[in-house]
Amino acid sequence: MGNYVETNGIRLHYLERPGDGPTLLLAPGLAAGAHFYLSLMDRLAPRLHVIAFDLRGRGASDKPDNGYTMADHAADMIGAMDALDIDRVAFGGHSFGGLLTYVMAAYYPERIERGVVIDAPAEVDPTVLEQIKPTLDRLEMTFPSWDEYISLVKGMPYYAGWVWDPALEVFYQSDLEELPDGRVQSVCRPDNIRQAVEGTLEVDWHHTVGRIEQPMLFIRATEPFGPPGYPPIVPEDKAKLTMERLQHGEYAEFPGNHITFLFGDTAGYVADRIVDFVTG
Repeated sequence: MGNYVETNGIRLHYLERPGDGPTLLLAPGLAAGAHFYLSLMDRLAPRLHVIAFDLRGRGASDKPDNGYTMADHAADMIGAMDALDIDRVAFGGHSFGGLLTYVMAAYYPERIERGVVIDAPAEVDPTVLEQIKPTLDRLEMTFPSWDEYISLVKGMPYYAGWVWDPALEVFYQSDLEELPDGRVQSVCRPDNIRQAVEGTLEVDWHHTVGRIEQPMLFIRATEPFGPPGYPPIVPEDKAKLTMERLQHGEYAEFPGNHITFLFGDTAGYVADRIVDFVTG
């Protein structure tokens, strides 16, 4: 399911939902893909025209051995926009995709009208690696079957006490490939994802975010994420700091953690806020 576009010598996969409103391009989180947004896309369209990408190294997109800096990802997005004959858009992203949104708005202001940053602070704290460690560990593992794989996923601390949403299961299914012996593993390659993490640590985020002049919507999940005892991905103090750095920022927060607040009923509220912002 989906389409492909050639950009910077690679092929990127994307999902699209037509709509009568402005175009919103979405970039996923660190080890996620376009299917992560299916629930949100169905709530955004047809009020918006929505396109969600698998970034290089993720999902059904090509997986070159290198080229995973933030500048590389941004160049891929500009190339994809050119190939799709899209001049100016609203650009948004969750987590890693939110960081990419800062970069896109800061360095391609002629192409990005406004940005939607979903749960990504205006700086990267190396301790975030501990919060996402279960996700990175999952990329290293193989599983005898889909049933064992999804059982492990549902047991992650992210989902403790949460009523499981089948829409999230669709994403995890899209993230899998079957090996010749019948085992399954994530389609993301750990080395590529580590390169992407290293790329976030190389950016001067204070300078980058300070360059942004377009309107920006910053959305925060309020509940803890990661191993027991860890705070939300964006604690309140970092949210405040982010808003201080944005010249024209709007703020919204919703219940749920870094993943769960984009599914279930809350996804509808998030979508309504995004539509209000993107349509002006």
